[in-house]
Amino acid sequence: MSAPIHRVCVCGAGTMGAGIAQTLATAGYATMVYDLQPAGLERAAQQIQKQLDIAVEKGKMTAEQAAKSIQRIQFTDDLQICLADLFIEAIVEQLDAKVALFNQLAELNHSESIFATNTSSLSVTKLAERIQNPDRVIGLHFFNPAHLMKLVEVITTPHTNTALFDTAWGFIQSIGKTPVHCQDTPGFIVNRVARPYYLEAMRVVESGKATPEMVDRIMESAGFKLGPFKLTDLIGQDINLAVSRSVYEQLNKPERLQPSPLQEKLVEDGKLGRKTGEGFYRY
Repeated sequence: MSAPIHRVCVCGAGTMGAGIAQTLATAGYATMVYDLQPAGLERAAQQIQKQLDIAVEKGKMTAEQAAKSIQRIQFTDDLQICLADLFIEAIVEQLDAKVALFNQLAELNHSESIFATNTSSLSVTKLAERIQNPDRVIGLHFFNPAHLMKLVEVITTPHTNTALFDTAWGFIQSIGKTPVHCQDTPGFIVNRVARPYYLEAMRVVESGKATPEMVDRIMESAGFKLGPFKLTDLIGQDINLAVSRSVYEQLNKPERLQPSPLQEKLVEDGKLGRKTGEGFYRY
């Protein structure tokens, strides 16, 4: 049997890491947030506090519950004190960086610790095969904003321990999320299906037949909560482009999934969406 989860460490204090940490703490878990950059940790703390304040204002939790949630979170830039039953990494989408982090953590922690990657598209199997205990590695892919989105993709590899899968599945349910089991395939389920939604919309704009505003308005009127351009601005153009490139490469470069030059130019110009104040829209 896999050991029970009491303490969780989220590695990476970006928007996704902060959202995951907020979710865990609100669900009652002792949570640590690790990042190399103190400034990033400060921004994460501010983001979490802001979202908790909003939840109180909307009557979704009491001020006392919000205070207890933030008290459950410890922020640190010291890897040596990162001891936990479960690690969820939400760092840069680079396999080598994730491998290095997990191997360092494996040296510091007990052999039962679980290493979960929040990768959007990288191979969890390739990651696991470079970790000291590949049977302890699993994918837990949250969606942005993590504190609101219910779905979490649970990605297994040929090495994943059966008891570990059961533990991870139960853990995701315990934090109020809906788990779905995915095989380790490029883009998993959601990002594989979503590529045409983004890419075809960008091709329509590149052709001059529509504007981002027009496409978003039409798609939202058809029932989508956010049009593709508003959604990629929320996700981050750099993150969305990285996923498109990853899926494109892993599927042997099919023409239908070729990344958009329009999006590549935005990223090159530093217009990454909401987090920089400008993407397809100004904020």
